[in-house]
Amino acid sequence: MTGVAMTASKPIYDRIGLDYSNLRKPDPRIARLIHDALGDSPTVLNVGASTGNYEPTDRDVTALEPSAEMIAQRALGAAPVVQGRAEALPFADDSFDAAMAVLTVHHWTDQPKGLAEMRRVARSRVAILTFDPDYRESWLYDYLPELAELDAVIMPPLGDYEKSLGPVEITPVPIHHDCTEGFLASYWKRPEAYLDPQIRQGISSFWKIGGVEPGLARLASDIETGEWKRRYGHLLELDTIDTGYRLVTTL
Repeated sequence: MTGVAMTASKPIYDRIGLDYSNLRKPDPRIARLIHDALGDSPTVLNVGASTGNYEPTDRDVTALEPSAEMIAQRALGAAPVVQGRAEALPFADDSFDAAMAVLTVHHWTDQPKGLAEMRRVARSRVAILTFDPDYRESWLYDYLPELAELDAVIMPPLGDYEKSLGPVEITPVPIHHDCTEGFLASYWKRPEAYLDPQIRQGISSFWKIGGVEPGLARLASDIETGEWKRRYGHLLELDTIDTGYRLVTTL
């Protein structure tokens, strides 16, 4: 494993990612979308790679991850990893055919710089799974409006990607009712899951907003009384919904 000097503050997942590999499992349907977005690129850089959930197995992948905790949880046989940050990629221009980033841009300290760095090192394709900060339709926001407020602060507007990357295609990513990924919207059809502190441990938004007890108490009460089902029961008839996740791909 190759390391680079770390000069910024301690990565958030060094603190919250102690059981990340067990709490967050790649969803195969999302994996297919990311794989297709990379085209036929033979070499890929995975920026903010975490434990490597969505790294394609049929490409020559290099991972970059700031958190030593995440690096330690990467599986045996995973792609080689460099410890570093998106804002200062330790690679020459055009070092890879493609660069990818999965649910990581909101953790970067300088998002335009990180996006520009991805564009600099990728000869052809950049593919990023992210979230639309203007999305406001989640029932979870009715209980925890702080989540929507947080998204508005930490997530770059979708228009910013084109400013840093050039022309892009932005595609909604449908989330299935049995999504295995474990990110914030994974449990849109399983509201009781948000009451489980172990599940919340793997979702960085809960660590960032804090003070979730009153909202979760209301959720628990509404589940018990049937109020949640009365208000949102129509969702139980669906297999997938748009929960605000977007795949940004350079053209």
